[in-house]
Amino acid sequence: MDTSIWRQPGMRPLVVMTFLGFSGYAVLLPVAPLWAVRGGADAAGAGLVNGVLLLATVLTQLLVPRALLRFGWSRVLVVGMVLLGVPAAAYAASDALVPVLALSAVRGMGFGILTVTGSAAVAALVDPRRRGEAIGAYGLAVAFPNLVLLPAGPWLALNVGFPLVFAISALPLLAVPAAIRLSGALGVSAPDLVTPATPGADDAADPVWAARRRLARPTLLLLSVTLAGGAAITFAPQLVSDGLVASAGLLVMGLVAALGRWRVGRLADRHGAERFLAPLTATTAVGSALLAWSLAGPGGATTALFLVAMLVLGLAYGTLQNLTLVVAFSSVSRRHHNLASAVWNVGFDAGTAAGSVLVGLLAVRASFEQAFWVVAAVSVVALPLALHRPRPTPDPVPEA
Repeated sequence: MDTSIWRQPGMRPLVVMTFLGFSGYAVLLPVAPLWAVRGGADAAGAGLVNGVLLLATVLTQLLVPRALLRFGWSRVLVVGMVLLGVPAAAYAASDALVPVLALSAVRGMGFGILTVTGSAAVAALVDPRRRGEAIGAYGLAVAFPNLVLLPAGPWLALNVGFPLVFAISALPLLAVPAAIRLSGALGVSAPDLVTPATPGADDAADPVWAARRRLARPTLLLLSVTLAGGAAITFAPQLVSDGLVASAGLLVMGLVAALGRWRVGRLADRHGAERFLAPLTATTAVGSALLAWSLAGPGGATTALFLVAMLVLGLAYGTLQNLTLVVAFSSVSRRHHNLASAVWNVGFDAGTAAGSVLVGLLAVRASFEQAFWVVAAVSVVALPLALHRPRPTPDPVPEA
């Protein structure tokens, strides 16, 4: 395996910051609602915990590009790690719903900063010709905590104790030195993006509205696959009666998604990301249709077909995350890369949330089978976007 991408200046502190940040995020994601339930919250209250987290994340993601211009990368990165890590220790003070919701909102702000700056830093650190490979390496740092700590969190909380989980979720505080080193590396490789500037500069030659319009296509494609993936992840335990099969399906999907996101980057660098969008959008539709088909029997999901569906869906889910981010960066000029990262992350979180809400509502009114047929249809509707290839975007600011 070619490891030269890891030797790029700034990649190591980026990976360390990302790994520690996502570790703190992932381990507490399923545990914070349990902590609220322990304090007396009902199911609706427990559901609000991560709902507030996600809302704060999305709202913060929209503000990060302007914050980077105004305050600089170093301050924003350090604040993000602190906002994500400090509330972890504060959870131990109270399991009442209101304090838990307030701390979740603060953590959501930190997570919003982490997600936008992480993917934007990849674009700034690495030569555009190797951007897909770098995004794949970054994706591994994101995926590993989710694969290991997301399912381990509830078990650790219930069998070892909540304080251990709170301690693990404070890991982002250890990422502060890496965040400072990353800012220093960005100052060398991308000084034009790191130095605080007056927001709105050069808007006449390179308007923000035009960049947002060009970002709509990759964002909508991302939304279509995260809608399917988010629905599968949310409802897998309800689709099969055997909890072990549900866990196996989620593991298969997670592993394939992580490997796909990693390996497709090099293919995108060699052959271009655009040529893979249509077949993988079709793969999303196939995976969703297979999931619906597995639910058609009177006894619930067919185990083998369910696992195959999760594998196929995981392939599309992981690879399209990488490819849509590559396309987003190539759709705008260099000065709008922070905006591209923010819009991409909003699309990811919005698609995940929409999948949970849409499939949940359709399952109540009809069935999970019909809900996933609708999800498959959404991917089919998105195919024309994947087939359309816009002209390359000229960059008025030369790459460093």
